Amino acid sequence: MTTPIQELRKLGQSLWLDNIRRQLISSGGLAKLRDEGVSGVTSNPTIFDKAVSGSSDYDEALVRLVGEGKDPDDILWELMLEDIRAAADVFRPVYDQTKGADGYVSIEVSPALAMDTAGTVAMARDLFGRADRPNVMVKIPGTEPGLPAIRQMLGEGVNINVTLIFSTERYDAVVDSFMSGLEDLVKRGGDPRRVASVASFFVSRVDTKVDRALEARIEAASDPRERRRLQDLLGKAGIANSKMAYEHWKRLHSGSRWETLGHAGARPQRCLWASTSTKDPRYSDTMYIEELIGPETVGRK
Repeated sequence: MTTPIQELRKLGQSLWLDNIRRQLISSGGLAKLRDEGVSGVTSNPTIFDKAVSGSSDYDEALVRLVGEGKDPDDILWELMLEDIRAAADVFRPVYDQTKGADGYVSIEVSPALAMDTAGTVAMARDLFGRADRPNVMVKIPGTEPGLPAIRQMLGEGVNINVTLIFSTERYDAVVDSFMSGLEDLVKRGGDPRRVASVASFFVSRVDTKVDRALEARIEAASDPRERRRLQDLLGKAGIANSKMAYEHWKRLHSGSRWETLGHAGARPQRCLWASTSTKDPRYSDTMYIEELIGPETVGRK
């Protein structure tokens, strides 16, 4: 019998875990998930803060780093990097077996830099260098100031996970930054086969915002037919938006520009479906996951 994860892989979708903590790595739990078919990990400062504050796993390392005279901010990032390196080592066999197509672990730049291009570039470069693993991705938000940073880092050969994408318009700009970065890399004599990127769409958050607007209109509607029409739209926007993004992905990864990069060995920038846990109890827990299975995509859970 095949498992659900194996079925996903047959359909061309990878599954990445949106969680990281030291005990999961040290206990062998992460390696077990890898062996069951999970092929990557994402993290962010919020996830890591919960891991540190909610366990005693980091006590020994905290004492060591405090003893070295590091300040609280440096301690936080060093602890995070230690986990990222360890997780990347767990997934290195996947990275090697897939020749760099999968097996990545993501670390995010500070949210405080979301509107700071130069600061994002500096921190992304620093994190990737300190992680010192070929299968680490640096997460950069897809804000307007983030776009040139994405291009710069890809042009330097850094794997990039573009996060916080909500609209297809912004996604088009993200893909342009992705391709521009790879073109810069090729011009510099770099090898695009050694660089990977994903574009992370936040699915359920779209429904949270749209449903709120729909419910206000439902409340104000006096026509029963109009109320039913609006009610039928609840919980539909997130999936519809993501499916439109996938159509954009297919269109943008075709044509002469992409063919030139593909011939140089570039890999497509896969869509990653993020924020797939439902926020509304009326919806099935697996609604987004089941509706967004497709080739050359990444599901996050």
